[in-house]
Order: sequence, then structure tokens, then C-alpha cells
Amino acid sequence: PDNAEEEFTPLTAQQVQDLRRIQPLLSVWRVVAAQMGVGLLVALVSWGVSGKTSVGVSAGYGALAVVIPAALFARGLTRRMNSLHAGAAVLGFFVWEVVKIALTVAMLALAPRVIDELSWPAMLVGLVVTMKVYWVALAWRRVFHPQVKT
Repeated sequence: PDNAEEEFTPLTAQQVQDLRRIQPLLSVWRVVAAQMGVGLLVALVSWGVSGKTSVGVSAGYGALAVVIPAALFARGLTRRMNSLHAGAAVLGFFVWEVVKIALTVAMLALAPRVIDELSWPAMLVGLVVTMKVYWVALAWRRVFHPQVKT
């Protein structure tokens, strides 16, 4: 077998544009906005189906336990992303992911103190459905990916 290393050839500007058109960047802020919309919808549907305000508020709080940490995570990642080295960017990703998880757990732990007549099932439905927006964003690229200008 030939063990010679392949020579690295940088992409041209046109090749980069073509690559971005085929595989556009995911907009984290569009995902957060979609999570907010889905969370609001889940809260309204929960309230409408149950007829109880506390159920709608519980579902909304579950959605907020996803949206607020996700927005903080997005802000932390996008704040200085262009100025970081690759290693610092990876470390920053993990740090902000830990912050996101810790904030979500804290919000869930505080839920009984914050929400009167908390409905745990409704809150968990709000949390899970809102969290699933990540998967929808990956599957539904045209909505969540910014358009590449040519």
C-alpha cells in the first residue's frame, strides 16, 4: 500500500460558496426562536385542553426550562466565537453545555416553589416537546438554516 501523505489543497472561494450552499450553517438563534414558539404553543394547547390555567403555566415553565438555558448557551457560544482558537472553542462549548444543563436542572428543582399548583406531567410535556425542536431543526433545514448569498 502507498503510505504517501496526500497533499492538502485549500478550497477556492467558489468551492467554499458551493459547500455552504449544499451544507449551510445551522442558525442557533432560529432554533431558540422555534423553541420559544413551540413552548408557547404547548402551553396554550395544554391550557385549552385541560381548561386549567395551572396546567398551561406548568407546560410553559417546562418549555422555559429549555429555552432560557438554550438562549444562554447560544449567547455564550456566539459571543466571541470568531476570535477563539479551535481548542478554546471546544472547551467553551463544553463549559456552556454544562451551564445549560445545570440551569435546566435548577429550574426544574425550583418549579414547585415558583409555580402554584404545579402539574408535573404538563411541565414535563412542555420540557420534552420543546427539547425535540433540536431534532426538527436538523431535519427541516430550509427553515433553520440561513440562506447563503451568492
